[in-house]
Amino acid sequence: MAGSTGEKNVAVNRRASHDYFIEERYEAGIELTGTEIKSVRKGKVQFKDAYISIVKGEAWIKGMHISPYEYGNIFNVDETRDRRLLLHKVEIRKLYDKVRLKGYTLIPTRIYLKSGRAKMEVALAKGKNLYDKRESAKLRDAKREMEKALKLR
Repeated sequence: MAGSTGEKNVAVNRRASHDYFIEERYEAGIELTGTEIKSVRKGKVQFKDAYISIVKGEAWIKGMHISPYEYGNIFNVDETRDRRLLLHKVEIRKLYDKVRLKGYTLIPTRIYLKSGRAKMEVALAKGKNLYDKRESAKLRDAKREMEKALKLR
């Protein structure tokens, strides 16, 4: 998927598919400063505890850590500041309605570069319970065993 359209993955949230049922995915731009985009291009991004909230009709990512650019000196900003996500108003309204009413949450699943611009894949997700996580692990193991058996033939 990545690479065929000129995309380069910077960071991937592998934990997202383990902790959530992912319903829909959206592409959003990220509003960054000059030194932040340089750090993103170097892959100095971490969003383990990051989440997305909608405030006054704007989507914001909170808790995402972008390390300061080593040559940025006075131009570096706070690493964990809230950053605005660039989505269409219709998408924001649709996401806000689902999050508010149906118990969904918005999580970042990956950050990538597309045509030189930083983009984020935002997922509309519902949390998994412990027994759901166990069921997912069982299905994954069963699938792996089936593939192994077919490969040995």
